[in-house]
Amino acid sequence: MDEALLRALTPRVLGTLVRRGAGFAAAEDAVQEALVEAVRVWPDDPPRDPQGWLVTVAWRRFLDATRADTARRRREDRAGEEPPPGPAPSVDDTLQLYFLCAHPSLTPASAVALTLRAMGGLTTRQIAQAYVVPEATMAQRISRAKRTVSGVRFDRPGDVSTVLRVLYLVFNEGYSGDVDLAAEAIRLTRQLAAVIDHPEVAGLLSLMLLHHARRAARIAPDGSLVPLAEQDRSRWDTGLIAEGVGILQAALARDRLGEFQAQAAVAALHADAPSAQDTDWTQIVEWYDELVRLTDSPVVRLNRAVAVGEADGPRAGLAELAALDDSLPRYAAVAAYLHERDGDPETAAALYAEAALKASNLAERDHLTRQAARLNTRGRRRAGIEGGGSSPGGPARPDGGA
Repeated sequence: MDEALLRALTPRVLGTLVRRGAGFAAAEDAVQEALVEAVRVWPDDPPRDPQGWLVTVAWRRFLDATRADTARRRREDRAGEEPPPGPAPSVDDTLQLYFLCAHPSLTPASAVALTLRAMGGLTTRQIAQAYVVPEATMAQRISRAKRTVSGVRFDRPGDVSTVLRVLYLVFNEGYSGDVDLAAEAIRLTRQLAAVIDHPEVAGLLSLMLLHHARRAARIAPDGSLVPLAEQDRSRWDTGLIAEGVGILQAALARDRLGEFQAQAAVAALHADAPSAQDTDWTQIVEWYDELVRLTDSPVVRLNRAVAVGEADGPRAGLAELAALDDSLPRYAAVAAYLHERDGDPETAAALYAEAALKASNLAERDHLTRQAARLNTRGRRRAGIEGGGSSPGGPARPDGGA
């Protein structure tokens, strides 16, 4: 069974049913039933036209459900006669389906779940496992989302930026359960790029590829987080980096700069540096300036403060940081890093400990806790030496990793 083929065909079959008059929720249910039937039948009897087979079976399931529901008698009049089996039309409704799944009336969590179900072809169980919630909870979330978009006109213009943000949310979930959401987000973004010529779609795809290229180097054998500056760059995927840079260059050449293109440019500069010391931080600051202009985001300003600290020294970075709200996510972690580089390990250790308490996931919390412990240990050693003790190793220089 070619699972990749099934996932690729899912949005096309769904779009065909919706275009024929099926409501989104009913069509999605029918497509899921057809996929289950394909898993059962295809290994022994593969169809000549997989898409046509799925359309035929899904349409039959839809008609059966419509006829069985007395509250939907009026839909039988529109359903008409069952279309004959045969090759499905080549109309591709993928883009419109993305717009439906990322409809502004949906919460981000619901939009992500519906996108993974309708566009990704994942089961409710797989999505629930990926988000570490009960399957029943995820089923309710998806059902509510389908009901919300069922009344939306299929030909209604959609917002590309909303679709991209949903895909970016999927990518940032990374890996959990038996579904690799980062890889799934890349697959879906490639699919979107195939049906819409938009520089920001290309920018997001480039950003995903450049980040994903570093994946193997992010986690140490003991499961701990490895900061970017300490990663073994020989483990980065040069093929993904080359593809991501090529896509980005083509997008930037169109001179329609957007947020995801600018983020990808920052990622490309990191990928281009043979070592952390060779990173072109001056250019990175310039790209963050563009991002501030495009988004005016406090989180972007926080990341810019780190870049300024690398380009112009930690005190310059701390000056940028002082202008920001200290309740921002990762503010304490950034402050800790800059204070450490500025030669103030005591303040840095306290800030690392504070940041660990606010960390959003276990890996980050463990990393920050270890950073605080490392500096506290060095402080005790330094105090021992200054007091005439015989602690081994002597005073330690602050680590420059981030």
